[in-house]
Amino acid sequence: MTGDQIREGFLDFFRQRGHTVVPSAPLVPENDPSLLFTNAGMVPFKQVFLGNEARPYLRAVNSQKCLRISGKHNDLEQVGRDTYHHTFFEMLGNWSFGDYYKREAIDWAWQLLTRVWKLPKDRLYATVYTTDDEAAALWAELTDIGRDRLLRFEAENFWEMGETGPCGPCSEIHIDRGPGACDRRGDRTHRCAVNAGCARYIELWNLVFIQHNRDEKGKLSDLPARHVDTGMGFERICTVLQGVGDNYAIDVLRAIVHSAEKLSGKRYGAAPRDDVSLRVIADHGRAVTFLVADGILPSNEGRGYVLRRLLRRAARHGKLLGLDRPFLHEVVGAVVGAMGRAYPEIAAQHARIAEVVRGEEERFAATLDRGLALLASEVERARAAKARVLSGEVAFRLYDTYGFPLDLTEDILAGEGLGVDKDGFTRAMEAQRERARGAQRFADAEAAPELIAGGGLHSRFVGDRIVEWESEVLALLVDGREARGPVGAGAQVDVVTAETPFYAESGGQVGDRGWVETASGAKVEVTDTQKIAPAVIAHRGVVREGALAVGDRVRLRIDTARREAARLNHSATHLLHAALRRRLGGHVKQAGSLVTPGRLRFDFSHHKPVDDAALRDIEDETNAYIRANAEVTAEEMSYDDAIKAGALAFFGDRYGDRVTVVRMGDFSTELCGGTHVTRTGDIGILKIRGESGVAAGVRRVEAVSGAGALELIRSHETLLREVSALLRAPGEEAAAKLEKLLAQQRELERRIAELQGKLAGGASRDLLADARHVDGVTVLATRVEGLDEKGMREMVDRVRDRIKSGVVVLGAADGERALLVAGVTKDLTGRYHAGNIIKQLAPLVGGGGGGRPDFAQAGGKDPARLDEALAAAYELLGAGSR
Repeated sequence: MTGDQIREGFLDFFRQRGHTVVPSAPLVPENDPSLLFTNAGMVPFKQVFLGNEARPYLRAVNSQKCLRISGKHNDLEQVGRDTYHHTFFEMLGNWSFGDYYKREAIDWAWQLLTRVWKLPKDRLYATVYTTDDEAAALWAELTDIGRDRLLRFEAENFWEMGETGPCGPCSEIHIDRGPGACDRRGDRTHRCAVNAGCARYIELWNLVFIQHNRDEKGKLSDLPARHVDTGMGFERICTVLQGVGDNYAIDVLRAIVHSAEKLSGKRYGAAPRDDVSLRVIADHGRAVTFLVADGILPSNEGRGYVLRRLLRRAARHGKLLGLDRPFLHEVVGAVVGAMGRAYPEIAAQHARIAEVVRGEEERFAATLDRGLALLASEVERARAAKARVLSGEVAFRLYDTYGFPLDLTEDILAGEGLGVDKDGFTRAMEAQRERARGAQRFADAEAAPELIAGGGLHSRFVGDRIVEWESEVLALLVDGREARGPVGAGAQVDVVTAETPFYAESGGQVGDRGWVETASGAKVEVTDTQKIAPAVIAHRGVVREGALAVGDRVRLRIDTARREAARLNHSATHLLHAALRRRLGGHVKQAGSLVTPGRLRFDFSHHKPVDDAALRDIEDETNAYIRANAEVTAEEMSYDDAIKAGALAFFGDRYGDRVTVVRMGDFSTELCGGTHVTRTGDIGILKIRGESGVAAGVRRVEAVSGAGALELIRSHETLLREVSALLRAPGEEAAAKLEKLLAQQRELERRIAELQGKLAGGASRDLLADARHVDGVTVLATRVEGLDEKGMREMVDRVRDRIKSGVVVLGAADGERALLVAGVTKDLTGRYHAGNIIKQLAPLVGGGGGGRPDFAQAGGKDPARLDEALAAAYELLGAGSR
């Protein structure tokens, strides 16, 4: 039975029993910042169990892709060292949301295992919670399991989502794989048994009966509805049904291991050390494939850093197998071949996934060897000092300079019997962060804790269509400290009012500027608007006239022209984002932005540069959206309703209960709280100024819109007219005329170089007449004219070739500069050093220089003393200068 057949058999069994087959959710949990990745089959249904969400079905079945590499569920260190740990795995599960309960769950589980899959009943064990008499009675009633194989446990058989929330007893099904499967046979105190901690008895399936809720005090109460949540490890059931004792020997993983064998020339099972690396490559290759398919790109933060860690750990194990070139992108093909039928998203994105993986492999390859060399030398140093721990500073240097994740360093050192000073690593990391934060001006709640610590201070943004408003001054901050005022002219101040039309910097859009004024004549010029706490908006500026105090009534007036220009650019980012996703793919996600009145900058996830043709298409599509003059609407709704309405959110970002959904026609729907136009046509036009890379996997587009775009076009037209005038050619012929002139210049440069070579050749014959014999050595120190640095180097080579043995020193004036070059034939470099000769002569012409034993050069700012320097050369060599 193949893995695909086992997976499909599980789904079909429950489909026949009224379950809806639900596709696997992404590896990135939706709107759940508490989790980096989906690490269990129940994660996509978490809100259902909490009572916050309803599904259109009461019974569900699926195969959920999962990743365990962080938090308490972190299997990374064990992956490869044994045959059953994985980072990526599949979880088969069936679910009841207030429908069936223990009877059906137990009965169906037994039917599937013993009647359909025909597992031997005498090797199966069932466990129940200590006091769950109901489940124990159902096992006895519904199945023919031996009564001696129905066991009770406490902690092992009670499942909880967290410290609080839904929970309940569970019933697990274990299988006895025989004495040969025990991995603790060397431990004389060990006795094989269910839940005794060896590989002989393994859990196949966990049936969780969610019937309680635990409150903050730890008290259990009954839920209004009872649910079933089951989970069976796909890889584990495959090992049992396929009759293998190694998860990496099942057909799905064996195909991936085989690709690593072919690439490395190693054979799985031949050498334990190689087996570890082959397993790591197979596991990480699978994890990497699915992560990239779900939109994760390598980076130095969050999920992107997890992907980077996996890629680099696999690269290092490839190195151990003798693979000195990028290879993991080829393993991606094996993953697609083995799992693409069940998960078509990886087959559809095969080329992109391979490209992303290869790019990251090539980046790491540039530093891997140097990092390994540093680590090897530090290991030797630690051994010499009889140390058992590598310093945190070295581990941080490996991380910061060579791109070694800490767990990669730990993994390498474990093989050497050494550890890492993690506290020292953390201190070095924090020191770097402190340096980065050092000059940053305070703009958050810590600036004036006495002012906002109580949380009672609030200021309300009245809306992006209002340009003037009256309100009351609630607080003043001077130099980061609370002040009640009056604050007089010249003071820098942050003004907090109850309400404001000023937009505070957020989502990449800069804060508004304008004026805060009182009826008595006080005027504050606002140069920036910031949120100094989630509900506190500060108008940052300078008191220009009068004085301001807490309690004053003020009129707030924004710089309307500046706001409108920023509004156009901000709105344009929505359309640009839509065009990027449409042209480059759904993996494109916003990675940062800057919106000012003068320009916009949009960072997005993408694995390679965007070529000029694609940029033109993106610009054309964005302008098509603008010309459509579609209506722009903003509607506040619950987060869940927003997602159901198709709003683009970035999973993992934290959103409040209420969000603003901005729609632009039928081409853009996003969650956004910025300022926007009323119709897309208001933007006018968008012009892309350029595209560049800002980090691995992150690209940047810079653009302008509205009047800024028009100004850019006009500046280009002005430049073209000026160039055309200089070239004396119409604008449409300017490029061809310029190319013709450049070709002529290149030809002239070639002819000049050719003539200089001939000049140097002829002059070298004439110069030999000035050569002298000093201490039995031929020495030529003379001045030449009409040669640049390249020509002088060529002349030195020609003279050395002609004299066969000797020393040559040449000087020339190049405008206001003096040039000196020296050459020594190879037979004399042990006696004379050209670099030392130049070092002693260069100060005479007001300069410095140096070089190799056989050739050196220098420059100076006093060409009038060239002859003096050349004469000194004979004296130096006569004195035996080295």
